[in-house]
Amino acid sequence: MTKEKKVTPYKDASGGKKEQVEQMFDTIATNYDGLNRVISLGSDIRWRKKVIKKVLDTKPVSILDIATGTGDLAIQFAQKATSAKIIGLDLSEGMLTVARKKIKGKPYESMLEFVKGDSEKLPFEDNSFDAITVSFGIRNFENLEKGLSEIHRVLKKDGIFVILET
Repeated sequence: MTKEKKVTPYKDASGGKKEQVEQMFDTIATNYDGLNRVISLGSDIRWRKKVIKKVLDTKPVSILDIATGTGDLAIQFAQKATSAKIIGLDLSEGMLTVARKKIKGKPYESMLEFVKGDSEKLPFEDNSFDAITVSFGIRNFENLEKGLSEIHRVLKKDGIFVILET
């Protein structure tokens, strides 16, 4: 029997994975979009388009984008959806600050809300969302089972859940 290895972003830092992930993303928030394009060789743009089509084909009224980062996917939903309420949730206030700046004064600003929160303790009622997405963030869940359980709790019965990951 092998012992499960604990993976943390910062080997010598204090705190659990969640705190370390938050610190890491607060640190890189202003450069994140460019880093993501380079790391994925630009493929992230095409992948997001597929997620958007898949989700919007279900005509959701409410969308939750977990690990929203700088809000790229949530913003693209707002640009293409007709009547959806979109919430982007992230642990990192630094990333959310960048997301809020991106939508300031845009015609779809009222469709979007960016919330600081934890995927393992979602601050929403049961059965709140028609669609939930996690892009490039599932790997950062400290407790995957707990995060998935929370997603299941807030997703409506016939809702759609999409994970985009490299």
